[in-house]
Amino acid sequence: MNTEYYLRQMSLEEKAKFCQGKDTWRTMDLERLGLKFCLMSDGPHGLRKQEGASDHLGINKSVEATCFPAACLTACSFDEDLIYEMGQALGKECVHADVSVLLGPGVNIKRSPLCGRNFEYFSEDPYLTGKLAASYIKGVQSNGVGTSLKHFAANNREYYRMIADSLVDERALREIYLPAFEICVKEAKPWTVMSAYNKLNGLYASENKRLLTDILKDEWGYDGCVVTDWGGVNNRVLGIKAGCHLEMPYIDERNTKKIISDVKTNKLSMEDLDRAVSKVIELNLKSFNVSKGDLNKDKHHELANRIVGESAVLLKNDGLLPIKEGMKIGLIGSFAEKPRYQGAGSSLVNPYRLDTIKSVLEKDKNFIGYAEGYERYTSDVNPKLVDQAVELSKKSDVIILVAGLTESYESEGYDREDLCLPKNHNHLIKEVSKYADVIVILQNGSVVDIPWLSDVKGLLEVYLQGQAGSKAVYDILKGKINPSGKLAETFPYKLEDNPSFPYYSSYEKSCEYRESIYVGYRYYDKANVKPLFPFGYGLSYSEFEYSNLMITALDDYDFEVSLQVKNIGDYPGKEVVQLYVHSNDSKVFKEVKSLKGFKKVHLEPGHTKEVRFTLNKRSFAYYNTIIKDWHVDGGRYKVAIGASSRDLRLSDYITFENDHVNVDQKDSLAAYNEMKEPIDEKSFLELYGKPLSKDVQSNVFDLSSSLHDIRHTFLGKKILSHADRREKSCSITLDGIDSDQKPSTVGQTPIKVLPMFSKMSGKKLSPYFIDGLVSISNKRYLKGIYYMLKR
Repeated sequence: MNTEYYLRQMSLEEKAKFCQGKDTWRTMDLERLGLKFCLMSDGPHGLRKQEGASDHLGINKSVEATCFPAACLTACSFDEDLIYEMGQALGKECVHADVSVLLGPGVNIKRSPLCGRNFEYFSEDPYLTGKLAASYIKGVQSNGVGTSLKHFAANNREYYRMIADSLVDERALREIYLPAFEICVKEAKPWTVMSAYNKLNGLYASENKRLLTDILKDEWGYDGCVVTDWGGVNNRVLGIKAGCHLEMPYIDERNTKKIISDVKTNKLSMEDLDRAVSKVIELNLKSFNVSKGDLNKDKHHELANRIVGESAVLLKNDGLLPIKEGMKIGLIGSFAEKPRYQGAGSSLVNPYRLDTIKSVLEKDKNFIGYAEGYERYTSDVNPKLVDQAVELSKKSDVIILVAGLTESYESEGYDREDLCLPKNHNHLIKEVSKYADVIVILQNGSVVDIPWLSDVKGLLEVYLQGQAGSKAVYDILKGKINPSGKLAETFPYKLEDNPSFPYYSSYEKSCEYRESIYVGYRYYDKANVKPLFPFGYGLSYSEFEYSNLMITALDDYDFEVSLQVKNIGDYPGKEVVQLYVHSNDSKVFKEVKSLKGFKKVHLEPGHTKEVRFTLNKRSFAYYNTIIKDWHVDGGRYKVAIGASSRDLRLSDYITFENDHVNVDQKDSLAAYNEMKEPIDEKSFLELYGKPLSKDVQSNVFDLSSSLHDIRHTFLGKKILSHADRREKSCSITLDGIDSDQKPSTVGQTPIKVLPMFSKMSGKKLSPYFIDGLVSISNKRYLKGIYYMLKR
């Protein structure tokens, strides 16, 4: 039966209900027509299905599942097949938990290392992000369950994420922030796409017709279901008109009544409503059509461990690694016993098993002891713990020291203030390095400052390694695994080097993307700023030699690129071969180079393999805002192959004839051609092409006003104070966040989502209460009291 069968038999009321979820995780069903619901669950690096009290914030515990490494680490594998395999395993766990849609992957670009949710995103590069995410989607959906590609689009910070306005010029949008979504939609066909909380250029993503219909549906051909982020609705009727099909979760009946009323008064067409309902019906019909088969969690645990072995990035090795047999090994750091292995928030997984570096290393006959070194939930230095660590160091030939960011430093819902590790971690590393050769293992969700780099002999970045990565870490240290991970983001020397730094504010609701296309390595190359560790960087115990680059034309814009890679070292190993393209002769501003291909190859010592890439028109094109399409400038293009964005070994050129297409003169701005200084407002305005919306404190409040906005009113102050106390008293026991350390974010909460948050915390706040709150905040006291008394 197709959707028309159901639509013909549904009443207006039933159709209106179908545009909103049944509860926190289920879509609406219709028993009289035999139409079942679709059950969704948080991801993306593990299943977070909740039984009992439900929420989307990581507050209540979920059923046990495999906690795979987070995207911040898996992206460093540069391995599409491996990510597909992980997706397959995630899909199997969804099938066994009767979950039909896993909410992931997240493909938002790492514009700034301060974004608190960067651990959940793949990369600063849209091509790498898109290719890996598409493999993830294909893997999950190979089991007959769906995914939700998120957060569409330009959701690149957490502060004020529900009401922020991302101001992005068209070229940056098309070349940086949309391509990963486009690749996934065209190559992997996700069952759902999740609209972001934020506004994009003045319009909320959930009611942005240009985003949801003109681009997603008409340009890219997407025919799946568009679902809101949880609570991410501003005007539901405008959302339906724009192409947003499903509101999640169920909050109250007001939007249903509004849909019914607007259809009856011809403010909303039945055609638009039917289009939305049909997509929800299609989603429901896809659900639960698979057999469960076998589920072997031990194999998933082994896979999670293997992913870490393929993804961990060796950032420094002064010859101490791999650790030689007979060396006395000491282990320091609370993270070795109580690891930081996943992010905090909606992606919080309850692992069925958890390995630690301490438990693995204790089995080594040369292990001589462990010292805690620092307290887990404070940044204060504990002199007694440091002294114990120093004593252990004096007895050891080598110290493995595990450090990183605690949960309170980065999470969904708030951004970081700096790139610093906890003070006690940095102090400990400095002190211990005076007495022993130290290898640091970093557990963190994003870029950090490394002030002690010259003091240590080795540095292994394992990010958030999931439940099983400790064995892989040990095997890398001992030389049983040759590290092959490459950084999917740039590590700057200091935060101020990041291109978004001058424009990335945690306190303004509008966010100007003034750096345009110059995100990550694109900026560091253009501005000639030396990074601490460049994009694509990672050491190996082997060396690889590149040779015999050949470029063969297949068609006007299609080429095959081939080369040979040889392992000239003593260890078997894997190399990530990276292909970058740059236009040398362009009249518009462009990046120095951009990633257009990558391949991971395994080589035994002395062996050689041929590596092949294919390039097409998009490999050479930029988005021309005059013709509103992708365009290849005439001129010479450099194709460069190497081991990182700053280690290019081979290159050759391709030349295209001029095709006399108009050039957008706005793109010839001197500021963007040079990127030597921060972009001034005048230059960004010329590029952006329309007036900028500015944050202006208004005395008129609405449902999108935040609790911080109404803090000066009597009732607003009371509610903000109460909500702040509730937030601090909420103990997230699963990952151990200390509520005294966690920044308060409740002031950023928009009034409109208070009923959702209250419901998830076990209370029920009348939707009319918030209408009353808005009225009283606007000094319409009698109307406000009337709403608050209404039932």
